[in-house]
Amino acid sequence: MSFALSRLECERFLAETHVGVFSVTEEGRGPLSVPIWYRYEPRGDIVMVTPQTSRKIPLLQKSGRGGFCVQDERPPFRYVSVEGSVRIDKVDTEPIVREAAIRYLGRARGEKYVKMTAADRAHEVVVRLTPKRWFSADFESLIPSA
Repeated sequence: MSFALSRLECERFLAETHVGVFSVTEEGRGPLSVPIWYRYEPRGDIVMVTPQTSRKIPLLQKSGRGGFCVQDERPPFRYVSVEGSVRIDKVDTEPIVREAAIRYLGRARGEKYVKMTAADRAHEVVVRLTPKRWFSADFESLIPSA
């Protein structure tokens, strides 16, 4: 029995609001994995904003690849995990940060977050992960329907 989601189901799930876990190889250690806000639209890149001084950045520059996972922790449990190439762009992050903050925190708290972290914008970069390999599971078939 396969629990894998279709590619379309994976993309729809990934496009929902979840906190993602981003991972990058760290030589001589386990992979560096951190929770992160993100944006994804089907058939696009996973877009994340992070400090330019983050430990992730030199690791990503060296490897050029990363992994990303989102999950639903409520039964019947689902996850989507992807691997792919990454690129790092130094662009104006304010629109991306504002959209993410409102998405994750709601309008009032999101706007407050953007104002409180405004000084960070000058030191942020955008990381774009292009999904190449997809892994998933949906355990809905294990839960009896009512």
